[in-house]
Order: sequence, then C-alpha cells, then structure tokens
Amino acid sequence: MNRTRARLTILLAAVLWLAVPDPLPAYIGPGAGFAFLSGGLVLIGSLFLALGVLLIYPLRMLIRLFTGAGRVKGEVKRVVILGFDGMDPLLTRQWMDAGHLPNLSRLAQEGAFLPLQSSYPSMSPVAWSSFSTGTDASRHNIFDFITRDPCTYLPMLSSTQIAQARRTLKLGKYRIPLGKGSIRLLRKGQTWWRLLGEKKIFSNIIRVPITFPPEKFHGACLSGMCVPDLRGTQGTFSFWTSGRAEGVEANPEAGGEKTTVQRRGDTVYASIVGPVNPMVEGTPVMRLPMRVDVLEENRRIRISIGKKGDEQSFELGVREYSEWITLTFKAAPVIGTVTGIARFYCMGTAPEFGLYMTPIHIDPANPAMPISHPGVYAIYLAKKHGQFATLGLAEDTWALNERVIDEPAFLEQAYLYFEERRKQLFDALEKTRTGSVVCVFDTTDRVSHMFFRYLDPAHPANAGKDQEWGKDVIRNTYAKADALLGEVRKKLDPRRDLLMVVSDHGFCQFQRGVNLNAWLRDHGFLHLKADARQDPETGRPLGRDWLADVDWSRTQAFSLGLTGIFLNRKGRERDGIVAEGAEVAQVKRRIQDGLMQLRDPKTGETVFREVFDAGAMFSGPYVFEAPDLFAGYRRGYRNSWDCATGAVPAQVFSDNVKSWSGDHCIDPREVPGVFFCDRAIATPEPSLVDIAPTVLRLFDVEVPAYMQGRSLLEARPAAPAPAKPAPKAPPAVPPVREKESARP
Repeated sequence: MNRTRARLTILLAAVLWLAVPDPLPAYIGPGAGFAFLSGGLVLIGSLFLALGVLLIYPLRMLIRLFTGAGRVKGEVKRVVILGFDGMDPLLTRQWMDAGHLPNLSRLAQEGAFLPLQSSYPSMSPVAWSSFSTGTDASRHNIFDFITRDPCTYLPMLSSTQIAQARRTLKLGKYRIPLGKGSIRLLRKGQTWWRLLGEKKIFSNIIRVPITFPPEKFHGACLSGMCVPDLRGTQGTFSFWTSGRAEGVEANPEAGGEKTTVQRRGDTVYASIVGPVNPMVEGTPVMRLPMRVDVLEENRRIRISIGKKGDEQSFELGVREYSEWITLTFKAAPVIGTVTGIARFYCMGTAPEFGLYMTPIHIDPANPAMPISHPGVYAIYLAKKHGQFATLGLAEDTWALNERVIDEPAFLEQAYLYFEERRKQLFDALEKTRTGSVVCVFDTTDRVSHMFFRYLDPAHPANAGKDQEWGKDVIRNTYAKADALLGEVRKKLDPRRDLLMVVSDHGFCQFQRGVNLNAWLRDHGFLHLKADARQDPETGRPLGRDWLADVDWSRTQAFSLGLTGIFLNRKGRERDGIVAEGAEVAQVKRRIQDGLMQLRDPKTGETVFREVFDAGAMFSGPYVFEAPDLFAGYRRGYRNSWDCATGAVPAQVFSDNVKSWSGDHCIDPREVPGVFFCDRAIATPEPSLVDIAPTVLRLFDVEVPAYMQGRSLLEARPAAPAPAKPAPKAPPAVPPVREKESARP
C-alpha cells in the first residue's frame, strides 16, 4: 500500500506541475552524440499517462488485494542504504575514537562496522557497479571511467553509448532529426533493485553511479555519475576574467574554459557558450549574450543574460553563489528549444574582475535527455524541492584544480549539493515505506580528493597554497555525514527497517604520478611515430594526448585511464600485433616483472604492491574487454594526469601539484570502503559484491547463480555455486588495525 502511495504521489505531483508552461526539451548536442525532437505532444502524452494511472488505480488495488501482488515478504519491510562515496575506514575509526562521529559509533556498537572489500580496480564506476549487480568487473563490464575503442584507439566513455538519429529532414539551413537518437547503458548484469521489481517490490534509487540512462524497473531512480552536462561533456565550467586567463581556448577535456574580458567602466560584456546546434547546417555552437554591471562600489554585480528585450537579470554579491539560473537555447523555430541550469559565483570585481559559472546541468524540470525513471520523477523532485544538480560529477573539482575558484568556493558548492540530495533522500523515505531506499552522497569523495593535502604536510600540492584553512574540512564533512545518519535513524523503525551505511572505497594521499606510457616506451613496449616531437633535454620522443602519436605497427602495450594497461592484441585491436596464447602471456609477464622492480628516484621506494593479470583474476564473459594488466600502486602513487589521457612525456615520474591531492586508484587492498549495519553480520570480511545478495535474501528473493557474493546475514552461501569454475578471488582486505588509525 505504501509503495503504491509513493508512486501515486509522484504521478499526482507530475499531473499538477506538468501544466506549468516551461520550454520543452528539444535535443542535446553531439558533444554527447545525441539529438532528438520533442514537442507539445510530449507534454500532452505525459499528462494523459499520469491521468491514466490515476484512473485505473482503484482497479489495480482490487487486483492486488485478491492476488497478493506486490506484498513484501521476508525478514524486513524496508532496507535503507546510505552511500558515502569514498568514506575511509581508517579515518572513520580515528574520528569515531575521538568522538567526532557519535552516530556512526552508536551504529557500530549496536550492529557492525568493518572494512568493505572494494572492487578491482577500486574506482567509483567499477565499485558501484559491483554494488548494484553483485558481480566483479568481468561480469558487469565496467573497468574504468573510460576505455579505448579497439577500432580507433580513441577514448570512449565506458558506461554509456550515445548515437544520433540516423535520418534528418533538410529545411533550408535546418536539419530536423527524424526520430530519436539512442542512449545505451553499457554496464551488463541485472541490478538487485530490478530483481526486486520483478517481484513487485518497490525501490527508490537516488544518484547511485552508473545508472545513466536509467533502466526501467518497478521503482524510481535518479541517475548519478556519468550523466553529462548540456554540452555533452562530463562537466565544462566557464570563467571570465579581466586578468590574464591561461588556457583561453575552449578545453572541455581539461574541465573548462577561461576567457579574458575587458571591463569598460562598470560594465563587462561576454557570452555564455552552450551546446552545439545539430539542427543547423555545420552544427554551430549556440551562445547567449551576457552583460555584467558592477554595483555598489565593487561589492555587487548584476548579471543580464539574453538578447535585449528578452533578458533575465539577477544580482549577486562578491564571493556569493547565485541560485540555479535557467539558460534557454533556441536551436530552431517552434520545436528547437533546450534549457539547462547553472550557478554563478563572483570571485571579485577589483582590481580584476572574475566570474565563474558551473557546467550547464541538464534542467531537471525540463530534462533534455532521460535522467530519471519514470521520466516525471526528476520533474517531480525539481517542482517540489527546487532545481538541483544533475551532472554526474556535479562538484566542480576541475575548477578548483585550475584555481579559477578557491577552497571556500568549492566547499560551499559541495555542501549546497549535499543539501539538495538530503531533501531528495527524506522525500524518498517518506514516500517509500516498504521496499528499498538507496541514496549516494558524493560529497565525502569530492572533498577528500581536493582537501587530502591538508592531512599531509609533505604533499607537493601544498606548495604556494594555503595549508591551514582546510585542515579540518574532511573531518567536518564526515561529521556532516554522521549528522545525516542521525536524522535518518529517527525516521526508521528497527522492528521493520534495516539500515546499512557503505562506501565504495577508501582514500590515501596522491603525491607522485607515474606515466606508464613513458615507462613502456623506455622499455621497448610502446613506439612513437618517426615524426613525433622530441624532448630537447633527453632526446626522447614525446606523444600527445589520446595516443595520437603512437606507431601501432610496432607497439605491444599502452595505457589509457587510471589503472589499466592494454596489450595491442591481434584480433582485438585494429592494428594488433601481439598474438594470442604464448606471446600474450610472455608480454604480460615481462611488463609485470619490470614494473615490480620500478623504484621512485626521489625516494628509492618501490611503486607497485602488485601488477594484476586480468586473465588470472577474472573469469567473467567480458574479461576480453578489460585492460590486460591493472596497476596496483602503493599509497602515494597513481597514474599521472597525462598518463590517464594517453600522453607520452619525457619522464616517468612527476610530482602531483594539483589540488586533487587524494585518491584511491591504487591496489584495492590499500583502500577498502566502510560497512556499517544496524545488525550483526556473519562474516568478518564483507565485500561490495555481498550487498546485492544480502538485500535479495532479506526480501526472500532468490539470488541468481551468477552473483559472486553471499548474504552478509547468513552463514551459508546465498546461492548455489556456478557450474563453471569460480573466479580467482582477489586477496582479502585486511581488517582495520588500531595502530593504523592514526595515519595522516
């Protein structure tokens, strides 16, 4: 009954608010490779769909009463999972012992607190996919944020494939798409909430990574990590300054654009860069004119956006965020309007002018592409609680990395998004009385990435930066999560509800970058083209981003992304040269042996704890899609920034001087996540893949044989062993030892 009431409330809200006149979604530019048409029929269709559900509601209830459909069976009536991305068990234990996290301490005393074995590799898209499906990467097919296209060697998003409409209608300069494009989720396997839905058990899933596009199931979902911005990127900020702006050219791959503007008296003229226009020949970029007037002796500004006579204006104080501002781009008459939302932040007006704009998020009140299931769910949340961040990587880490904003501005933004998510969580708890509720908060992860240097006085990123203001920020963010937990527990009934708190991985300092491509070049595994530039000091050939200068006819191995090394295999890569069988095994072993001997010339320390062979570690159907080797770094090391983008510099090692000073893309045994539960569990070594079978068993739903975990509340396996040989299990994550809890 309560589950049905949740759906009814969402649909009723949609009926009431869909009547509000707003610009209709039209398309998203081919930066995301997607274009589609929409018009008034979409609004009318949504309205009648919602009304239809309301009209047949009494009949559905009668059917349920007589058939028992949708009744929740099992040990509990509701499972609530709070996800705090990147929460580290060592830091958590340290701050629990110091009294900073009373609610987590109470939960640990009443139930369980243990390190949670992360995925291989230990990064969010992989780990949360294992959480969702109960399988490792070789079964859900997510191995990194990005992978390479084996036909072109170019990078591609690992989780989503977006294609344009195949046909268009030419009307003068306009190109009208005939039909819709397509968006396909590349993650394989079935989520546990979909399996619950097949038994008519409702789930409300909020911002779990790798849920874009949202799948259809018996429940509601708001997509998380990998939702693009309106420009089709993973987040492109804008910054206008009257001072010198390094990198004035558009550079979405580096996270944003910096533009030099002139202040004429008290006025600055600029333009907002929007998505490209696929409805016009040549796909020009759409722009909105912007005028900024400096007011009150440089203490405030007025921003006016749009053409004269059709502009919107708002005022903003120095070092103050605006509310979400709706930006409307018109691509074609009548049918070609798309809206996005952004926040503005004034860094200063004198002596230099500086204005920052977040990436343009997809407008949840008028989504240009599907970001929720059902489609009206995002609209409902926006209309009830106000506009909210929809970008998958919403907290703008790159703006801080590029120093266009500072730590206080970044933290304020992160906490604004935390509060938006908090409202969505409590709405879900109120509406979903039976079934499951999951809400993932990214703030703990993003803050840890950007403030970890404050915990490490020797970190190279501290040079030239403040080392005092942010020294307690990570602890305070954990305390914020702890306070949220306390609020949530007041809403739960321990007789019918079960609560878990999980994170996908932990954290450590990221002091030194390692460019695997440079090492592969120096050891004869990777070769560059004859016309590649040479380093003037060393004479070594240099390769540009995205493997642009690699000579594939002579290259045996290359790296792209955050942990993986691919062999250039015959039959898999377009120009593969490494033969299957003995040659693949030999090349792998030579690379493994060489990397295990690699030492940092700055410290003399070895860099790797282990270099993992994917073929030995995985046995799932998608292992052939995986990188052939995974770099299991020791603490303090990670793939360098230029290695992640496929560049080949002169040197293997480099200091990490960016604000992004903490990381987790290392040996997963070094960075387990956290697991809390309000009940005792049956194993001292829980794993992310155990969450799915645990939830299924709690609702008395059969656990599929392909799931690799087991119920944490049962001493026996939750499902029969698979017929084929089980995968080689990665080494267990060691439990937190008291003496380790004081690490920086």
